[in-house]
Amino acid sequence: MSTSLLFSLCGIVLFLLGLYVVLTTSAMLRRVLAINIMGNGVFMIFIAIAYRRGEGGVLITDPVPHALVLTGIVVAVSATALALKLICRLHELSIQSHQDQR
Repeated sequence: MSTSLLFSLCGIVLFLLGLYVVLTTSAMLRRVLAINIMGNGVFMIFIAIAYRRGEGGVLITDPVPHALVLTGIVVAVSATALALKLICRLHELSIQSHQDQR
């Protein structure tokens, strides 16, 4: 089994695991974490695509997928921070509306 195939299979498993959790749970925090797991699976697939065998069996790496993964990590961290802040704000508003109803 080659390294690229192993990374691809692990990426597919991570993506499917995250998709399963997103579709089956109703907790918002778990959904955000599952979306992050899905993103990590996609990143692993991109890294697996970046490695190719050239002439004479020499390993050649493509820098474009690596750049895409680095950019994706930055975007994923920012989106996760925004989602967590929105979840916290929604929780605060629900607590406040319950207190106002009393």
